[in-house]
Amino acid sequence: MGPLISCDDLLVTSSPQPPNEPTEPTGPTGHAHSGPGPASGHAHSHSHGPATPVSKHLRRVIAAVLIPFATAVFVGMVVLWPGGAPGHERTGVGFDRQTQQARVVSLERVDCASVNAAQVPPTGDDSTPQGREALAAQTGDCKKATVEIGTGPDRGRTFVEIVQPGAPRQLADGQEVVVAYAPDAPRDLQYSVIDVNRKFPMAVLAGIFAVVVVLVGRMRGLFALIALVVSFGVLMLFILPAILQGSNPLVVAVVGASAIMLIALYMCHGLTARTSVAVIGTLVSLLLIGLLGSLFIDWAFLSGNTDDNTGLIHGLYPNIDMSGLLLAGVIIGSLGVLDDVTVTQTSAVWELHHADPEMGPRGLYRAGIRIGRDHIASVVNTLVLAYAGAALPLLLLFSIANSSMGSVANSELVAAEIVRTLVGSIGLVASVPVTTALAALVVSADRPGSATGAGAGAGAGASGPARGGRGRRRRKR
Repeated sequence: MGPLISCDDLLVTSSPQPPNEPTEPTGPTGHAHSGPGPASGHAHSHSHGPATPVSKHLRRVIAAVLIPFATAVFVGMVVLWPGGAPGHERTGVGFDRQTQQARVVSLERVDCASVNAAQVPPTGDDSTPQGREALAAQTGDCKKATVEIGTGPDRGRTFVEIVQPGAPRQLADGQEVVVAYAPDAPRDLQYSVIDVNRKFPMAVLAGIFAVVVVLVGRMRGLFALIALVVSFGVLMLFILPAILQGSNPLVVAVVGASAIMLIALYMCHGLTARTSVAVIGTLVSLLLIGLLGSLFIDWAFLSGNTDDNTGLIHGLYPNIDMSGLLLAGVIIGSLGVLDDVTVTQTSAVWELHHADPEMGPRGLYRAGIRIGRDHIASVVNTLVLAYAGAALPLLLLFSIANSSMGSVANSELVAAEIVRTLVGSIGLVASVPVTTALAALVVSADRPGSATGAGAGAGAGASGPARGGRGRRRRKR
């Protein structure tokens, strides 16, 4: 088997080579040689260049499937296009607060008792965590920070923020911070520090990521970054506002995920039959994930309203179907890994055919599925660990409470993640045989001599007049 094709190798179309290009003579075995030898009807080069283009007939079949699908996605986006998120009156709770940028202009240490940083419980009970924290705050040294507002109508205004010694977020002189604004509070209490400003280090990290991707991936890496920006654009400009406008979250997720899939795959991997096969395999797997997710979310009575954030969303927009929002998250979350699996499997089958053009669809499928099994094992493990890492604080709370595994799994907060993980994993596992079978059928159907007319140009170095079905035996001695 030849090496897997690089991203740069995929930047080709599926059109055959021009008929006037010279080709190397081929030996009796059908492989290209640098020296003279008897010609053969089977032209195959040892060089691992672009994938062999498929015949015009198969291109028409693939187009007949993908063009109506792409048209339906485009029409769906036009019909569901929200035109922006709906406005609402801010509640001042959680993420729904008015915020401004600010900076710490001075910092001094003061006695916590002198600024009344915390009140000891009236009973003097310090056996509870709250009581112990209040007692420590009364006896320790606090920080008195003067913060200057840098944006908004109150730019230049200052206020004082008291930071207790045991607070998880400590402030430093000159530090950029984010402050919340409560217009209904007394003037001295209208502003408070809620977070630090991390925009600069995040921007530097994003810049390093972009540079690394372009240096390693070259033009393919640049196209991948552009596709990433487009994907975020579809998410922020279409999917989220459309859900907030009251559209069905499942329909919005399917249309948006399909648009992301089409744009990202073709932009990153080229407008080729190989990419089209990966798109079809991804689509089939997404449909399976949607069906299974809908079934088990309803069967397990998962409401999707599991924490403060989802509760706030439901309070602000009661018409949003929260269980549908959960299913939409399952579909969108599975899309990125699905792309990786389907593209890898399709490329593997194409390279297997390139290494041994005589291998039939059954042999290609068996060889490709052996590669896919290794991919399945690593991807499923990655998904489970990713979800477990994201839910680690929650799992720690259950561990502290000495809850059994059964009670932990039965809680909706954990059950929703279990359903999300298992449904996504089933779709990923199913994508391997589906995509491998499609790729094997497509690439093996275009062996030299099997196409007619323009399809005879399917060979990597095919030229001259089109050969018929008996082209292999024409020069046999």
